[in-house]
Amino acid sequence: MSTQPKEAVGAAYSLDSMRYAQAMTWQAIGQLAQRIHPGMLESEARELGKQVLADLDMQRIWHPLLVRFGANTLKTFKQRSEGDPALGENDIFFIDMGAVWQGHEGDAGATFTTGNDPDMIACASAAKALFHRVESRWKTQQVAGLELYRYAEEQARAMGWQLNLDIQGHRVSDFPHAIHRGGDLGDFEHYPNAGLWILEIQIAHPTKPYGAFYEDLLA
Repeated sequence: MSTQPKEAVGAAYSLDSMRYAQAMTWQAIGQLAQRIHPGMLESEARELGKQVLADLDMQRIWHPLLVRFGANTLKTFKQRSEGDPALGENDIFFIDMGAVWQGHEGDAGATFTTGNDPDMIACASAAKALFHRVESRWKTQQVAGLELYRYAEEQARAMGWQLNLDIQGHRVSDFPHAIHRGGDLGDFEHYPNAGLWILEIQIAHPTKPYGAFYEDLLA
């Protein structure tokens, strides 16, 4: 394990438990996404997500569950949704979950669409594709967190999307990671080790009022 202070962990930390927590988070996202449907309010989807997590025996929520519909997909984590929109027949939404299993913090997010709007489908797909481009650079080039987000911005522009650089990844660990004050991945001046950092990608459509989000553990 790294000796960098920003990569400090607790005595109970285990990479296997981090990966388990992440797998359970993705399972919860998949179950919730299948149950979200046109006509549902954003607030209803959020409450349903809490129930999904409880049914999967998560220990606790460590960051607020986010579900964003339509134009609210442009909002950052710290921004409130505008109103309580209903999901449309041709619409876009994302889910961002952070919950604890085996004493470790899972955190994942993905974007989904309803209907067959080609631009919305392309936007959702692009966020995931951009994530995997940046993840591949992390795996193959072993570059610093700073470089990962420089690369993400360059790639987003080349793909025709606008990267939200207010969202630059963060630490996770055995709960609570916050005592280690790891800061943003995009500010980390060293190679980020596996099982400690969430890579976040949020993009905006260049002309239309929506975006897409995708995040996962660098593991």
